[in-house]
Amino acid sequence: MELKDYVTTIPDFPKPGIMFRDITTIVSSPEGLRMAIDRMVDILKDVDFDLIAGSESRGFVFGTPVAYAMGKGFVLVRKKGKLPRETISEEYDLEYGTATLEMHKDAVKPGQKVVIIDDLIATGGTTAAMIKMIERLGGEVVKICFVMELAGLGGRKKLGGYDVVSLISYEGN
Repeated sequence: MELKDYVTTIPDFPKPGIMFRDITTIVSSPEGLRMAIDRMVDILKDVDFDLIAGSESRGFVFGTPVAYAMGKGFVLVRKKGKLPRETISEEYDLEYGTATLEMHKDAVKPGQKVVIIDDLIATGGTTAAMIKMIERLGGEVVKICFVMELAGLGGRKKLGGYDVVSLISYEGN
């Protein structure tokens, strides 16, 4: 089976005309989850990096096991107000409004090389916010890995200049 075979597509959710791509069926399948993690580890095997960063919550699901498998640390990027120590934050646009992400101020040291892992790239706003925070702390984003890409939403363009890879890509939105 291919990784794409573990994705469930729900037509007309959350509104008519949308084909919702549900990755929870990748996670709930031991074979699908292993395939996703192993493919990311394989993609990163020749990349020189120090840390993996992932955003709440599905970035945690995929990023943490990759960090563990590769002997790297993991940086949690969370919604505003969820981290206990001093943080930096970045606001980004949503379809209807804005949101704010935070990470600990000491999570990335100057000169550290960081890989970002997340479940999905759609518009690229979440990842762009993460990049800004990592770079503000003096880190260098060396690769960005997604399980799934909704190419029709143009998120990859927002991340121009960065090495971006997705395991699965859908042309639509």
